[in-house]
Amino acid sequence: MTCQHLKETTEPAPLSAYEEGCPQCHAVGNHNWVHLRLCLSCGLVACCDSSPARHMSAHHAAEGHPVMRSFEPGESWRWCYEDEQLG
Repeated sequence: MTCQHLKETTEPAPLSAYEEGCPQCHAVGNHNWVHLRLCLSCGLVACCDSSPARHMSAHHAAEGHPVMRSFEPGESWRWCYEDEQLG
């Protein structure tokens, strides 16, 4: 079954600067984030599940935005939290 969320997603502009990594981690002085992700509903940039704070998963849990993508250079894969499907 093909995920409708992945089919319908757009690519918003990032909401925040990310030059120094995860903006939420940076705001509290944490520099131990691993990789960045971009929410494809609102443009939030946050750290991945391999990072201690798991800010993108927390964002999904709080907001219900279904799809994020890797925000790492050279990567374009997407993940739908709702359907647990890679795209």
